[in-house]
Amino acid sequence: MEAATLNSPHFTAVSGSLGSLNRSLKLQRTGVNFKSSRTFSVRASAVVATDSTVTLLDYGAGNVQSIRNAIRYLGLDIKDVQTPEDILNAKRLIVPGVGAFAAMMDVLNKNGMAEALRAYVENDRPFLGICLGLQLLFESSEENGPVKGLGLIPGVVGRFDSSGGCRVPHIGWNALQIKNDSVILDETANRHVYFVHSYRAVPSEENEEWISSTCNYGIDFISSIRRGNVHAVQFHPEKSGGKQKSFEGKATKLAKRVIACLDVRTNDNGDLVVTKGDQYDVREQTKENEVRNLGKPVELAGQYYLDGADEVSFLNITGFRDFPLGDLPMLQILKYTSENVFVPLTVGGGIRDFTDANGRYYSSLEVASEYFRSGADKISIGSDAVYAAEEYIKTGVKTGKSSLEQISRVYGNQAVVVSIDPRRQYLTSPYEVGFKSVKVTNLGPNGEEYAWYQCTVNGGREGRPIGAYELAKAVEELGAGEILLNCIDCDGQGKGFDIDLIKLISDAVSIPVIASSGAGKAKHFSEVFSQTNASAALAAGIFHRKEVPIQSVKDHLLKEGIEVRM
Repeated sequence: MEAATLNSPHFTAVSGSLGSLNRSLKLQRTGVNFKSSRTFSVRASAVVATDSTVTLLDYGAGNVQSIRNAIRYLGLDIKDVQTPEDILNAKRLIVPGVGAFAAMMDVLNKNGMAEALRAYVENDRPFLGICLGLQLLFESSEENGPVKGLGLIPGVVGRFDSSGGCRVPHIGWNALQIKNDSVILDETANRHVYFVHSYRAVPSEENEEWISSTCNYGIDFISSIRRGNVHAVQFHPEKSGGKQKSFEGKATKLAKRVIACLDVRTNDNGDLVVTKGDQYDVREQTKENEVRNLGKPVELAGQYYLDGADEVSFLNITGFRDFPLGDLPMLQILKYTSENVFVPLTVGGGIRDFTDANGRYYSSLEVASEYFRSGADKISIGSDAVYAAEEYIKTGVKTGKSSLEQISRVYGNQAVVVSIDPRRQYLTSPYEVGFKSVKVTNLGPNGEEYAWYQCTVNGGREGRPIGAYELAKAVEELGAGEILLNCIDCDGQGKGFDIDLIKLISDAVSIPVIASSGAGKAKHFSEVFSQTNASAALAAGIFHRKEVPIQSVKDHLLKEGIEVRM
């Protein structure tokens, strides 16, 4: 099965998509460090060897690095837009976008590029918009607004309604309903493609002629448009993977995600390695007590991509000790990984405000921006989110100064994951503490029937006076788009996810929840998906040690009637 992507090793030509030639041209891959059997299928017109330039409008949004990698993967050159004239002179233009609508339009209006874009599209020039690159074509957006768009397509971009049970943001792999021949959607029927957004445009009689496909998430929304040489997609072709396993069936709805996690830290020799903890202890129980080494980060991430992982998550577990902007090896890992891995990448560890030894202040927004520029699609915040939530619960005031608020305001809440690290605290009565507790499936060591989940910081070493339930509710209010829900008690045990905890949190919030900690067999994934409202499940050790292949997990889920991307 093939998913729609830009990064095609056989970049097949079609008339009017991103160029003017109506013939097929195959381009060789360049700069690939490992062999892949995957092929990709979003189509665009070819460019001849003397005219192999794609103009890219990078206005400072999220992970534009992935688009750059996809274009270079095809052997094409990139010209960055510096002035409005560069837009008007472009032979083919790509406008990507991961971020917030208001921030994007503010930049485009201030530098005169909005008018140039409007003229370019009105003249039916070869254009591809991605995500916000689609939304800006509409009249306006309600995100931090209303904010005016280019006004080329009738309609207002509004927020998904979570009251009907849909989790917002819409994150993951969903199916398209193709309406018209859009050319670039060839071979995507019945396939999953990757979405990550909170706002959408809806079909109407006024914009019907533009619509080439829709997607259903609570309601039908516009997933792609085409008119003449103008194309735009709400999904991310550069993150929609490659050729996937053929299977009997079709994509019908949002799939459950299987995520591979790589805990990265420096070993005693100063090298960055992938490790795995046992209840957060990453050292071998030997005389040498060395850091457990399970492989090299870039190589493992590349292999998990080939194995079918829906996302790859890097957690820099030394991040709380080191200044993130000085953590150059981790940035290099992201850059190298994103060159060949075309599924979403998340990175966490040490994303916070910082003042260096010279007194220079760096905001968490600057730190996150460095990760985005290096290839991250989402950033994960841990300890800093706990402190922000505690303050918010205490005062009831959103200051706008926390890392969570700053980053979600500029890049959109879909780019911000909050990682929660709770430890189970057993109770004889649910009224013993002032935090939300649950009746546990498995009794405590002294027969306790209840437990609350105490949040921790600094890699699980320090308990805080806040529960996982209270933290989850608070960070959703502050702008988190997703929760990565760990459990220290289950970490490395291989006995299954903490269903009690995951059900508690996934029922409490309207944003997606990723189940983490405890996976030991494929059955554990179907259990967490069937018994809770988790949107994704993450594992590390069983994949690193090759105990359970990713494809085996997906085969099992499919057999159990759970939709996955195959």
